[in-house]
Amino acid sequence: MAELTAVEQVMDRRTASEQLHDFVVDYLGREVGCDLKALRNVGDLLDKLREENSALEEQVLTVSSSVPPKVFAALSAAEQARCSLQDFLQRERLISNMLQQHLQGAQPWMDTLGQTLNQVDIIDRHMKYLRCLQHIEELSAAVQQCLMTSSIWEAIRAVDSMAALDAGLNQSGCSHLQNFLRETLHFWHKIIKDRLTSDFEKVLTQLQWPIISPPTQSLTPSANSQEINSQLDLLVTQLLALQTSDDLLSERTFVCGQGGPSTQPAALAMPPSQATPLCLPIQIMLLPLSRRFRYHFYGNRQTNSLSKPEWYLTQVLMWMGNSSTFMEEKIQPILDRAGATISARVELCRGLLSLVQEKVASDASRLLYDDVLFCHLVEEVLQFEKELRSNQSYPTVLPGVLHLLLEDAVLQKWLTVEKKMAVEKMDAMLSAEGAWSSQYKDISDMDELKAPDCAETFMTLLQVITERYRALPCPSAQLKFLGLQRELVDDFRIRLTQVMKEESRCPLSARYCAILNAVNYISTILGDWGDNVFFLQLQQAAVSLGEEEVLGLGVTEVGRLASLEGSLFEGLLALLDRLKGDMMVRLLDWTMREIAEKAKPYCQDRWLSLPSQHDQSTMSLSSSACPMMLCVSDRLLNLHQVLSFSLFQLSWQGLAERLDNFLYQDVILSNHFSDGGAAQLQFDMTRNLFPLFGHYCKRPENFFKHVKEACIILCLNVGSAILLRDLLKESEDVMRDCAGDPSPESALNELGVYCLASCDVLILLNLRASWPVQ
Repeated sequence: MAELTAVEQVMDRRTASEQLHDFVVDYLGREVGCDLKALRNVGDLLDKLREENSALEEQVLTVSSSVPPKVFAALSAAEQARCSLQDFLQRERLISNMLQQHLQGAQPWMDTLGQTLNQVDIIDRHMKYLRCLQHIEELSAAVQQCLMTSSIWEAIRAVDSMAALDAGLNQSGCSHLQNFLRETLHFWHKIIKDRLTSDFEKVLTQLQWPIISPPTQSLTPSANSQEINSQLDLLVTQLLALQTSDDLLSERTFVCGQGGPSTQPAALAMPPSQATPLCLPIQIMLLPLSRRFRYHFYGNRQTNSLSKPEWYLTQVLMWMGNSSTFMEEKIQPILDRAGATISARVELCRGLLSLVQEKVASDASRLLYDDVLFCHLVEEVLQFEKELRSNQSYPTVLPGVLHLLLEDAVLQKWLTVEKKMAVEKMDAMLSAEGAWSSQYKDISDMDELKAPDCAETFMTLLQVITERYRALPCPSAQLKFLGLQRELVDDFRIRLTQVMKEESRCPLSARYCAILNAVNYISTILGDWGDNVFFLQLQQAAVSLGEEEVLGLGVTEVGRLASLEGSLFEGLLALLDRLKGDMMVRLLDWTMREIAEKAKPYCQDRWLSLPSQHDQSTMSLSSSACPMMLCVSDRLLNLHQVLSFSLFQLSWQGLAERLDNFLYQDVILSNHFSDGGAAQLQFDMTRNLFPLFGHYCKRPENFFKHVKEACIILCLNVGSAILLRDLLKESEDVMRDCAGDPSPESALNELGVYCLASCDVLILLNLRASWPVQ
């Protein structure tokens, strides 16, 4: 290994010397060149090199002499910094020791001072406790004094101060002080409230409150109406001022009373669905109505009937309507002057609604095992909600009673009963005597879809279900009902398929066509529903809530729903369209077989021997074509009468397409034609067959392109036919590059032939019998 290293060093030195030699040679070559006369300048070149060498040596000596002082200075500075650091560390240790000794000496003083401060803090807290207690007693004495002097406003302000103090002590740990304050507050609040309630009820009685029946005269007596209105204004304003403490006490009572029976009156108890408690004057006004409601619709009264929920629902709506004028004319102006941003009429409705909510929740749980009574309750609740929102203008932001139907047990029962009754109605509508006839069959303007009665009844059933769950406040519950509707539609489709298979032996029967109309009607309505705003909102809700499983949707369908490319009924529409397509194919195939049977004599006619058109005085329909034409006419008329407009459009166009192919294949391509035969064929088609379809479109010949163009080719005069044949044959043999010569396609287009290919035209030309002798 050492030998290899030595060899490498030798090789490096040799390489360096060679590089130096090459550099010298190159330098001399640049300076001297190949001119021998230039050698006299070698002395000058040597002097120049010596000067450069001397300059370099001076630079090296200068740098070498300046570097050591800088290094020395840096080392000296580092040594000074090290010494300073050691000095600082020594001073830090000294100061730390002194501080530790000082702290140890001061620790007894600190302990003594801490004990003293703790005692001061305890005394301070005791002083604050006593001052707070003294303040409570002062407020209590002030309330007592105000009540003795009938200074209600001062008493209310003192009670409000107690309520504010109670709110301030909410996070305090002084439980005894809190309890004392709350008991004192409750005591004086109850006294003030009872006094104001008593006076307020007397004034309400003079104003004929509660208004049970529709008012037939002025709401206030004429004698002392101004004095009563003044008292009403004062009492309502004072009760509003007492609202803060009343809300606080109501909240405390609600929190403490959870799990046990509530001591509040029913009208004053805040239902869970309400975000804020009722206005205090409205609570008092609700007391007589609450007593009446409980008297009539609880206990063993005859009016408390599970089969008659409309009794108490209607009664509450009547109370709302009868009281609205009083609330707007008497109470609302007072609330406005007091700065209360509430509606007196809405507050009364909220209070009455709490009675209904309690009653409906109780009845619904008792009717879970009675389908008939449960359905009746749901119908009445939905109707009540509708009238509440429309007639009473109850705000949509406030809950009504529909949320009570969204409880798990109630909602599941509703879905079960809805499905059960829908299936029973489907059985009844399909087995009814007039199930497959349209109730509008005698009214042409209204019978465009020609929907049978069973299909129209079924879609009405779905629409009724939609109207029932449309108002539900929960999109998830709405999607469950939508899933039920999809299930019902699929069930009805299966039933239609079963009936269709029984009628498939005769697709032209009235029942078969009625089934086809039913499928088309349901598909049309569902397509319209897919673009409805309500179902579009449900579509977005299904995507955002992840409720695809409820509707049985796949990943692809969910993606289409999210991009609004599809609809909630897309899968059902695909199944219905497939059924409609299969039925249309079966119907047209059956019709075409019948027409083909009638057309056999026409196919076997002697087209080759028919006389020329010039030999006949007038052209008339071929006798062999009469059965076929009559069959086509009858079937078109029959389909027009029994099928809806859209289905008939599809049917006659499909029939025209099939008939076009049949005539082209079985009549034209299967025979040879003389000039008279071609003219007769063209007459039969253009003057007899095409006009049969002309009743349903302006240019029926466009639906018989093969037949129309074949007639054009067969009826060409001899010269044009020869030229066309030669052109087509030449185009088959060689590609035409000359721009001046017409192409076969342009020549055919000039004749009005666009559908037939060149090879087909050659075949038709060969079917002509009248060619000149070559």
